[in-house]
Amino acid sequence: QVQLVESGGGLVQAGGSLRLSCAASGRFLRINPMSWYRQAPGNQRELVATITKGGTIKYADSVKGRFTISRDNDKNTIFLQMNSLKPEDTAVYFCNAIFMFGIGDSRTYWGQGTQVTVSS
Repeated sequence: QVQLVESGGGLVQAGGSLRLSCAASGRFLRINPMSWYRQAPGNQRELVATITKGGTIKYADSVKGRFTISRDNDKNTIFLQMNSLKPEDTAVYFCNAIFMFGIGDSRTYWGQGTQVTVSS
């Protein structure tokens, strides 16, 4: 069984910063890619940022220049540094990863989510 555990959410004023972490644990061959999604009340879950094991990164247009995703491959952990936060960034943030367990055996897992609230 594998697990993704997020931490780092909270309440911050507009313009402030937060750093989220997501650590993967369990038995697997590799994880690739790892991503952050978010879901605000009444909205669909949306991709925020994704990073491959090799370091290729993609961001949603709404967070480019403000958020930075990074990865520690040795610790199977990703981070999301969020700066210049806006009220519209308020959402539950979810970690997502594709785990490979064998040839042709890859499965997607989600973390439990961490709440980020940005006050105006």
